[in-house]
Amino acid sequence: MNFLDGSLFPENQEPLVITAAPYGPEWEPEDFPQDIPISMDEHVQKAVDCYNAGATVLHLHVREENGKGSKRLSKFNELLERLREAVPEMILQVGGSISFSPEGEGAEAKWLSDDTRHMLAELTPTPDQVTIAINTNQMNIVEQMTDADIAGTSIAEPDLYRAYREMTIPAGPEWVEEHIRRLSEKGIQTHFQLANICQLETVERMMRRGTCNVPLILTWVALGGGFDAPNIYNLANFVRAVPDGAVLTLESSMLNVLPLNMMAIAMGLHVRCGIEDNIWTQDRSRKMGSVEQIEQLVRISRDFGRPIADAKQARRIYRIGEFYSSTDETLARNGFSPNRKSGQRGFLMQAAE
Repeated sequence: MNFLDGSLFPENQEPLVITAAPYGPEWEPEDFPQDIPISMDEHVQKAVDCYNAGATVLHLHVREENGKGSKRLSKFNELLERLREAVPEMILQVGGSISFSPEGEGAEAKWLSDDTRHMLAELTPTPDQVTIAINTNQMNIVEQMTDADIAGTSIAEPDLYRAYREMTIPAGPEWVEEHIRRLSEKGIQTHFQLANICQLETVERMMRRGTCNVPLILTWVALGGGFDAPNIYNLANFVRAVPDGAVLTLESSMLNVLPLNMMAIAMGLHVRCGIEDNIWTQDRSRKMGSVEQIEQLVRISRDFGRPIADAKQARRIYRIGEFYSSTDETLARNGFSPNRKSGQRGFLMQAAE
């Protein structure tokens, strides 16, 4: 991305799109009973509260009545149907893992089978987005968590800690290409969850080969443990590699969430918060719910002078419903240089529109 003179002025930035992740599938209900929804009514009310606080994208998972993360597509269909009525303008983003919480004591924290995850394209009503990881990768979410982060929570239990430490993301090239194809056929946007530049480069190559004709709407997920660490050097390196036509959100874990989101607000990027990412205030004096986290970002962004996107603006910024018919269109719309033609030498540039 290019940062020209004035790029940090709020009048030259898009309104801020806030993604809420309020369902926290890695936590047990007793970890934060005041803020973890269990019943379907509670799931819906949490979405309404996040929307009213200023979030226009909802990253959703769903629990069974016993509090365990649900892996039943029928449960997701039920939640999606009710959310379409309760928050009709909100961008509904289904977590592509469905739910990665362990099902029992000592169980592995793992994603569902490839065939089952393909069924996300059959959800009814259709979500606006499904998140997707690129390239099979370690996802050790506890690597950079401190003892204070997990003190008194279920993740501090040795079996669960080990399960999350050993978690991996299955995302091989054949499955990824087929999944994007199925989502696109159903009018569902792919939201890329990327851990590093290597994964961004794979997405670019797919677009150059014509197997991924979609907008580059992505999140840099800085968790450590197989993902980039959330520091300024990794952030700057990743942002430099992202083309100008992309829409970039930043995501991190625990006390890294707020500082990274403040950087995103200042730079004209977008933010994500909620108890899936962090449950603490910055001094760890108490737990902090998803709605309060959204309200905090709204205040900070307004202090920066940057307005908060409403639902209509968020859909325009995220290019919801937009797909491309050719490789050339995909590269141009996302801000990549064109493919090299036979015999063409030197550096390549897009022709001015």
